[in-house]
Amino acid sequence: MPSITKTLMCGLAAISAIQAIPHPVNNNPTTPGPVVAAPSATNSPPAVAPMDNTNLIKDLLTAPTAIKRFQRLLTAAGQKLLSADDLKKLVVFDFNGATPATGAKGGATKAANIESFPILTDLGISTTLAFLEPCGMNTPHIHPRATEFLTVVEGIVDFGYILENGLVKAGENAEISGRLEKYQGTVFPMGSVHYQVNPTCNKAVFVATLNSEDPGTSQIAQNFFGLNSDVVNATLGFPQSLDGKDIDAFRKQIPANLALGIDKCLQACNIKPNQ
Repeated sequence: MPSITKTLMCGLAAISAIQAIPHPVNNNPTTPGPVVAAPSATNSPPAVAPMDNTNLIKDLLTAPTAIKRFQRLLTAAGQKLLSADDLKKLVVFDFNGATPATGAKGGATKAANIESFPILTDLGISTTLAFLEPCGMNTPHIHPRATEFLTVVEGIVDFGYILENGLVKAGENAEISGRLEKYQGTVFPMGSVHYQVNPTCNKAVFVATLNSEDPGTSQIAQNFFGLNSDVVNATLGFPQSLDGKDIDAFRKQIPANLALGIDKCLQACNIKPNQ
């Protein structure tokens, strides 16, 4: 499996799709097992605007004890629980209705974190569900404040990650990679650069649990190409073939978080990169 560096370099040659991860591909779109009708741009219910919980979270963070925090959230002045309907809104998170990020083609995610699910305040945990379309990729990224444990609940997911400098001898492959099938999982240590890919013609769904209610996400390629153009050129090592003007044009076309990828998979599933 090519390294992340090669993945980024291939991205320069194919702006509309990241396609530098040649895993074995399931060429049979009728793989045994149910296919989840995962929420996507074409079959999900209309997105509901997220509620602004800023003031509520500020109030919860000032509670002197955990039980006082739960009282403020779940009771009427600490005397009795709220009604069943009101409690459900506060203690049940609905992962249905995930919608793709702007410009994304490869799938959608929906996250339960401190902002979207305030009961997680100070609990040190959050969860994201990802719905990957055929050949979809969750592009390389890091979580600056959390370790992630990922479990596949439908389909097949290929993954890879790179830890901090110094794991292996200079020049050796440092990418830890593998394939997860249904009900198999793996871990991405805090700060590691990692990605997930659906290499088949069926949809895939995974659950990612993180040990922070505010794990954060930083997309590597998108943010790298947001740096000063001179720095980007010098880092990639080919300023003669990519000048500042090219970088500015490329920056606008980098795909969003979930991007279509894997050339072989696209061909096997008869998917055009730009469709």
